Amino acid sequence: MVSEPNGARPTLEAVAALAGVSRATVSRVVNGGAGVRAVVQERVRQAVRELGYVPNSAARSLVTRRTGAVAVVIAEPETRVFSDPFFGRQLRGISRELAAADTQLLLMFVEHHADYDRIGRYLSAGHVDGALMFSLHRDDPLPAMAERAGLPTVYGGRPGWAGADRAPRPLYVDTDNRDGARQAVRHLLDRGRRRIAVITGPLDQTSAVDRLDGYREALGTPEPDPRLIADGGFTAHGGERAMAELLDAAPDLDAVFACSDLMASGALRTLRARGRRVPHDVAVVGYDDLEPAAWADPPLTTVRQDVEEMGRLMARLLLRLLDPRKDLRKGEGAGAGTDGAEGTGGAGMDSGDTDSAAGAEVADAADAAELAPVITRARLVVRESA
Repeated sequence: MVSEPNGARPTLEAVAALAGVSRATVSRVVNGGAGVRAVVQERVRQAVRELGYVPNSAARSLVTRRTGAVAVVIAEPETRVFSDPFFGRQLRGISRELAAADTQLLLMFVEHHADYDRIGRYLSAGHVDGALMFSLHRDDPLPAMAERAGLPTVYGGRPGWAGADRAPRPLYVDTDNRDGARQAVRHLLDRGRRRIAVITGPLDQTSAVDRLDGYREALGTPEPDPRLIADGGFTAHGGERAMAELLDAAPDLDAVFACSDLMASGALRTLRARGRRVPHDVAVVGYDDLEPAAWADPPLTTVRQDVEEMGRLMARLLLRLLDPRKDLRKGEGAGAGTDGAEGTGGAGMDSGDTDSAAGAEVADAADAAELAPVITRARLVVRESA
């Protein structure tokens, strides 16, 4: 017995009649409630399949007090998001994890300052069960909005917004940006480079601050030559412009650490235009190890962070926050494809030994009384540019 494509929708009562149970029993099975024997559950599920019954989402929300949807809020304009492969990789990880949990993804951008009001109203209106937020800036109001709404939230990146130190400890996923930068600069020092410049991201974001701090630590000086520091805004055009500024200010530089692969690609373009050979005249190291790094000319030495896995970890932690009974070590994709994820503190392990380490670490943290932030390991990948 299957419903006609254009006929009336099968009802809960029809499922109950076919399964030989009460409407309340069907509701408990469909909405994941407890207290129904396995043999009865199977009869109900068989009736659902035969009738092609699809639960009414509004009615289901009244029963479960859940919408089955999660907001993914990126504090950047959509043009930036769709032009930077970093965001695509992170969204792919988030999407796969949410899809495996039958949870819908609602994507939101901050194009203009007025968008904050719109996003805040939406998040506080009960349309989603939780939120994933990343690419936040120091003065970003989004975390305060989520807190006021009482909305379970996981952040991408170390908290650095105003008031983060006063609020309860936020739950977040990040990579060890400081150590990744140290690895990049030490590699250049080991290659005999001594005038090493850095192209930073916006310094109102913690990832950019941490990578600049790692650069300083590797050089062994708290105050490097300011002529060797330029902001590239985490964009290819910004990297191109910043490299030109650096060459004008310090023409004797012999290496550059660009704090993203996009900025490194822009730097390579400027170096080529200025007649500087890479790596003979100027060595270049990037950060991220996204696909364009291997396609660069020459192929880009860079610091790998597993961006897709970081997205999966964010989604997995939020799902665990929404349902404390959920076992993160079960289900499709749990712990797969990691590149060195760690528990709190970021003490590292080599990437080659971590095919399932991240999922286990996160599950261990989730099984504790309190969920904890997750720091993943960064790892240098040496190619021809340095």
